[in-house]
Amino acid sequence: MTSRRDFIGVATAGYALATSGLMAAAPGLAAPGDVTQRVTGQRSGKYVPPIRFGLGGVPLGNEFDVITDEEAYKTLDAAWSAGVRYYDVSPWYGLGLAERRFGYYLHNKNRDEYILSSKVGKLLKASRQNDAKSNFPFSPSPNNVVFDYTADGVRRSVEDSLQRLGVSNLDIVFVHDISSDNKLLPTPWQQQFEIALKGAFPALDRMRAEGIIRGWGIGVNTPEPILRVVQEADPDICLLASQYSLIDHANALNRIFPVARQHNVKFVIGSSLNAGFISGSPRYNYGKNSWDIPRKYIEKREKLRAVAAQYGADLRTAALQFSAVPDVAAALIVGARSEEQVLADVTSMQARIPPEFWAELKRQRLIEQNAPTPG
Repeated sequence: MTSRRDFIGVATAGYALATSGLMAAAPGLAAPGDVTQRVTGQRSGKYVPPIRFGLGGVPLGNEFDVITDEEAYKTLDAAWSAGVRYYDVSPWYGLGLAERRFGYYLHNKNRDEYILSSKVGKLLKASRQNDAKSNFPFSPSPNNVVFDYTADGVRRSVEDSLQRLGVSNLDIVFVHDISSDNKLLPTPWQQQFEIALKGAFPALDRMRAEGIIRGWGIGVNTPEPILRVVQEADPDICLLASQYSLIDHANALNRIFPVARQHNVKFVIGSSLNAGFISGSPRYNYGKNSWDIPRKYIEKREKLRAVAAQYGADLRTAALQFSAVPDVAAALIVGARSEEQVLADVTSMQARIPPEFWAELKRQRLIEQNAPTPG
C-alpha cells in the first residue's frame, strides 16, 4: 500500500521537467522562473503537489465557448510538450467533458510523470431528459448533477472520475463548491458542510490512509468554508479559487493565509486572472452573470494596465506571478483554451518584470502593502 507521504516517481517526473526547462527548486517566495518548478520535499506529513504550475480544466470543459476535441487535444499536447506536469479537472467542468478529454490524452502517458487532481461532491447522472444545457450550454454532456457530500457519494465520485479519466488513481481530491456562491445546492452551504464534515471528510481521510489518494482539501470561491475546514478537519491542501488575484486579494492575504499557516495547510491558487478578466475577457469570475462586472473592478484593471504600460510589463504575466508567490501557495493552476494560451502562460512564469512595477502598485495602493511580490 502506498503511503500518502510518498511521491509518485519524483526522479522520473523531475527528469521530464528538467528537459523542458521547468525543473524545480525550493518552495517559498519565488523569483520569476521558479514558480513552475518542482518541489523536492514534503511538509510535516501534509501532501502538496510537487509541481508549482498546472493546467486548469475549466476552458476545455467548454465553460465559455465551443472548443472541439481536436482543439482540446492540441492544447493538452502543447502543455505537455512545454513541460506542464500538473493537471486539474472536475466532473463539473462540462459535466464530464473535461475529465474525458484530459483522460483521453493522459491515459497513454506514464502515470508516474504527472500530478492529477479532480473534485468530489457532484455526481453525474446520464438522462435523456437532462438539463445540462442550463449550466453548460456549449457542452454536449447528457448528464444531470446530483450534489452528494456523503461518504458513499465521495467514493462513488472518485470511482466515476477514474473511469472517465482512464487512470488508476488521483493525487489530490478537492471537495467542490461547498460554498455560499453555489446557488445550485439543495440546502444552504452550512448544512451541506455539516454533511461533508460527517461524511466526505472522514471518507477522504480513509482513502488517503489507504493510498487511493495522496491528499485532499476543498475547492471553493469564498473564504468561510476554507476557514472552517482547516480548523475542523484534516485537509492537506485546498484550492483557493477567485480569491487571490491582482484585482482582489486583501481578504485572502490578511484573513485566510494566517489561519492556513497556523494549521500547516497550503493552497493551489486558481483563477488568478479572474476567469480571464485581467487579460481582457468580458467577464469577471464565473457564473451566468459573470458579464455583469462591478465598475470598481473595471476601473482597477485600467489603473493596473496604465502601470504595466509605464514599466513595459505584461499585465497577464504580472497577475500570474503575483498569485504564485505567497509562501502558502504550493501551486498555481491556469486554464487555457488553445495552444497559444497555454504556451503564453508557461512563458509568463519565466518572464522578468521590473521591481519598480511592484513598487509602483504599492505606491498607488493597487495591491496591499504586505502583499509578497516576485523578486
